[in-house]
Amino acid sequence: MIRKATLLSVLIAALLTAMVVTPASTAAVTVTAQQVRLTIESITPDVPRKPTDQIKVTGKLTNAGATPLGNVLMRLRPSRQQLTSRAAMEEYVAGGFVSDYAANHSQRPLPPVAAGASATFELTTTPMALNLSRFGVYPLGVEVLNLGVPVANVRTFLTYAPPDAKLTKNKIAFALPIIDQPRRGDDGTFVDDNLRTSLLGNGRLADLLRIARSQPKNVTWFVDPALLDDVRAMSRAEYWVDPKSGGKIKRPADVSAGQWLDLLRTALANQQVVATPYADPDVTALAHQGLDEATAKAISIGAAKAKELLKRDLPITMAWPAEGKIDDDALDLLTVGKVTTVLLDAGSLSPGATSTTNPAGATFMTATPDAATTIDSVSGPVKALVAEPVLSRTLELEKGVPGSSTLQKQRFVAETAMIAGEPGVTVPKSLVVAPARRWNPNPTHVTNLLKTAAGLPWLTSVPLDSIKPSKASVPHAGLVYTDDDRKAELSKKYLGSVKRVAAKAELTSAVTAEHLRSVFDTAVLRLTSSAWRKKTGTGARAVKQVDAKVGESLADVYITGSASRPRPLAGEEGQIPVSVKNERDEAVSLTVQVTSDSRDKLEIVGDGKPQRLDIGPLQSGTIPVQMRVKASGDSLVTIQLRTLDGRKYQKPTKLTIQATGYTGIALVIVGAALSVMLAAVVMRLLRRRSQRRMAKTAKPRENEHV
Repeated sequence: MIRKATLLSVLIAALLTAMVVTPASTAAVTVTAQQVRLTIESITPDVPRKPTDQIKVTGKLTNAGATPLGNVLMRLRPSRQQLTSRAAMEEYVAGGFVSDYAANHSQRPLPPVAAGASATFELTTTPMALNLSRFGVYPLGVEVLNLGVPVANVRTFLTYAPPDAKLTKNKIAFALPIIDQPRRGDDGTFVDDNLRTSLLGNGRLADLLRIARSQPKNVTWFVDPALLDDVRAMSRAEYWVDPKSGGKIKRPADVSAGQWLDLLRTALANQQVVATPYADPDVTALAHQGLDEATAKAISIGAAKAKELLKRDLPITMAWPAEGKIDDDALDLLTVGKVTTVLLDAGSLSPGATSTTNPAGATFMTATPDAATTIDSVSGPVKALVAEPVLSRTLELEKGVPGSSTLQKQRFVAETAMIAGEPGVTVPKSLVVAPARRWNPNPTHVTNLLKTAAGLPWLTSVPLDSIKPSKASVPHAGLVYTDDDRKAELSKKYLGSVKRVAAKAELTSAVTAEHLRSVFDTAVLRLTSSAWRKKTGTGARAVKQVDAKVGESLADVYITGSASRPRPLAGEEGQIPVSVKNERDEAVSLTVQVTSDSRDKLEIVGDGKPQRLDIGPLQSGTIPVQMRVKASGDSLVTIQLRTLDGRKYQKPTKLTIQATGYTGIALVIVGAALSVMLAAVVMRLLRRRSQRRMAKTAKPRENEHV
């Protein structure tokens, strides 16, 4: 009977509950994860230090669905179980199981949220409420419940550092790049109009300037002088843009470009700056495709341009290769160019003693290695600084992740704390943080993260050049450069076209009287930029631009006269003048070589040895070429201009020589002799005729006397 009564009361209660009118905005509608967007906007403080410090988590819940959202409860999901390794942290973020959650901790219901609307929330707790007593990293989550069912969550970390915690204080250095793709082909033509956009408003380069102007401490900037050179070219005078779509566009000098350059120069005046090789060349590709000289040239020109544009001498002994990867050949090229330190990706060095391999063949770090180590090169030992990959990624926001800045900052704090607390580590380590070289930073996030790093009790911010191999450094077996790394380089075909243009460009300087540096050196170096790895089409267009300009410059020195009109050569031996015009604004020195294509008919006296010719600016020069005729008729000769060291300059010119076999004077003499002989014959005939007449006249007279 009791059981029946109990059952009856339950049914009545259920019926009464069903009869309650529920407003539409709070109806018990099933909510999906796609309908809820959870954003954590802040967690303060970065590191609680006392048991009673209030930990405040603020955020926003957005209803992305088409119906109102009700019956929502927000709650913290902290755990008292300390994470013991960086691998455990990675597993937790990926969704791994976590034990010892604090049940029903710091929860708050939200009012109904209309479709497309958002509601803010604030959740608080303290280390004491969580029973935290030891220094370490702990799981911290925020969860959304609908009708008691979890529908969304975000996982992050809470780092607790009580005052009595004994911490190893590691050094940390930040390397921030100001590197772009080259924007010009030849010096006067831009390949696109994107540089203007990047310098303005929220453009990438405008954001980099904002970070630099915030004057972060102990940051080392890697600046590509080619970028500064492009900006200056845009600011100085009118320039042309030759976009992919075709049709050159003339632009006026850009005042904002000059302002950007001035502001950057001022911002970096008191900061550590390293000049990259000019245009950030793909050093490994250059080494593999036989363009060795380009690397040393990029280093020296980069240093000169950086000094010219930033008004100070910059070190060039530190290099950051493309993707942070390099092999022994490329390393040797850099060291020959006086580079003594390279900044590398973590995968560029073979694992040392701080790693272990599981049965499946995967490698895991048992302890975070020191950033500094030493590797060998043809020039001797080289310092290698290895960027810590997880810390480096925290400088960049994750695309499509709301509240990414807060999550990345919490990750940075937790990762560096975990490194400081790694068991068995008593000697301070060095850490290097370096984002992708052509990163697109959020200036607010970066400046906040740098300030956070400066305030962490287990870190000491230092300049990059102060980090050196120490007792904590682990020897590495050598550089790692995979087949995939090789495939990512600039292709053999592309660099073959660059090599041909470079060889032609060299000729423009080889003929100058003082062997001046080629005006095309910077243009050719821009063609070797690692930026073209992923933009081969733009790189190819730049090659065509430079090739056309080099051809125009070469054509300014040429052989005059019509090649189609035969040159007469009278007599058995004589001279033919060869004239060369110099339309350049500088003197040139070259040689002229003339060879006979018909040696059985025409011989060049002196075996066609090149003859030197010096020509002043905007002038012409002429050399006589001695020739000897072997047989009458037309003969072809080849005229080749060469540099003083023997390289061909331009294509050869063909000339027709018309040989008669007699000189003009000889013809006159022969003609005169024939005239005299003819006159003598005529006189003799006339004399004989006269004598016959006289004889006929004398005979009748004799008969008369008889």
